[in-house]
Amino acid sequence: MPSLNKIRSVLAGQDRASPPFPLRSLRVALTAFFALDGFVFAGWVVRIPAVKEQVGASAGALGLALLGVSAGAVVTMIPGGRLCRRFGARQVTVGTGAVLSLSVALPAFTHSPVTLGLVLLLLGVGFGGMNVAMNTVAVDLVAALRRPIMPGFHAAYSLGGLVGAGVGGPLAAWLTPAQHLVGVAAFGLVATVLLGRLLLRHAIPRPVEHSDPADPPAVAAEGVDGSVRPGGARRMVAVFGLIALCTAYGEGALAEWGPLHLQEDLHAGPALAAAGYAAVALAMTAGRLSGTALLLRLGPTRAVVLGGLTACAGMLLGAFGPTVWLVLTGFALTGLGLANVFPVAIGRAGALGGSGGVATASTLGYAGFLLGPPTIGFLADGFGLPVALTTVAALAAVAAVVAHTTRHASAAAGV
Repeated sequence: MPSLNKIRSVLAGQDRASPPFPLRSLRVALTAFFALDGFVFAGWVVRIPAVKEQVGASAGALGLALLGVSAGAVVTMIPGGRLCRRFGARQVTVGTGAVLSLSVALPAFTHSPVTLGLVLLLLGVGFGGMNVAMNTVAVDLVAALRRPIMPGFHAAYSLGGLVGAGVGGPLAAWLTPAQHLVGVAAFGLVATVLLGRLLLRHAIPRPVEHSDPADPPAVAAEGVDGSVRPGGARRMVAVFGLIALCTAYGEGALAEWGPLHLQEDLHAGPALAAAGYAAVALAMTAGRLSGTALLLRLGPTRAVVLGGLTACAGMLLGAFGPTVWLVLTGFALTGLGLANVFPVAIGRAGALGGSGGVATASTLGYAGFLLGPPTIGFLADGFGLPVALTTVAALAAVAAVVAHTTRHASAAAGV
């Protein structure tokens, strides 16, 4: 006979075998929003070479313009938690999804690096706000379902990026940037409206606390104020945020500079250059879909160390490979190595600090994602793009070293 706590968890929608329909539909809608985020952002990424030529920007000027995305996102991420608490994370997800979709079309209508940077501010607002809100909803769903499903949401983002790059590559050969990006914007707005209705239809129930040793909760309970527990936990949250930053730096840099490296340094055509980001997105999708099995086999620390070292080796091949196919192989290895490091870091920070830990690590991680592209641009002006891309390898190695050297502190903190 099932325990009283088990019966309560079923009535509250916490049965692991068969979650209730509202939670299933919320999970589907949120997964689709993650995929939409990746798809829309990839639409912009594959058009960067064309927009760079359109506005007549050097590598340094383009890097400066790309700071608009970073600035807009950081300005939105800092108060993002407060916005989610005031208006609701699901509502903020829908609103920022509309902003992201609308703003992705604007770069195609700019004619100088200055105006490009200004419109990218708005793109950054949509991108940063949407990512903070989506991850907040994801944390709530993980707690409600009592399942470690965070990697699945990030896999959907990677899959959306893969589809966006796969569609955008061929379109780049016969559509103008304006035609392509307006189409992406229209699709994004329609999808946001349809998915938003599904996401807002049901509230996410709070998990029911229980102490049945046969059915323990899958996630740590969050403090009332979302604060980090005392002791070394606060420092460990910062460490996980640093690991997230190091790996997200590589993902952002490859997204925006990988196609340019293929096109300018190896003289690949637009369609083949777009395959650079597609290789990263495909490898990251495959890695995240198999992430749970990898974590169960290796444990989080060894998985992060192995991922960081794999990404380091792959990026060195991608930066200095003499042929397009070797570079694409290097990009794929980099994506495979980076795939699960970011979700693991966010999940471990959340286990220690609840929503406060997730917010801290996410902000640091996305800062790396957004600051990577302009940093690469500045370095490329002085040292060339291949050398600039080696910073991706260096930071991946740093993430592996940090994870290895703090493994005992992580174990002592309980993650």
